[in-house]
Amino acid sequence: MLTEEFEWFKTNHKELYKQYPNKYVVIKDKSIKEAFDSFEDALGFASENFELGSFLVQMCSEGEEGYTQKFHSRVIFA
Repeated sequence: MLTEEFEWFKTNHKELYKQYPNKYVVIKDKSIKEAFDSFEDALGFASENFELGSFLVQMCSEGEEGYTQKFHSRVIFA
């Protein structure tokens, strides 16, 4: 799993955003390997250079909204 890479990204998010604002970053071994304007370019680079499952492609956007999701349900529990 890529939990360590994602935790590293979250911990360093503010600094990374300053360097890579609104870029897709390729993370491997807790470091940025390259940054791209599109997800497709980032994934292409990463899959050509690293073993699948060994890297993370993450959008580096401002604030926590870039790496968190909220889901709402209409289910009501009684």
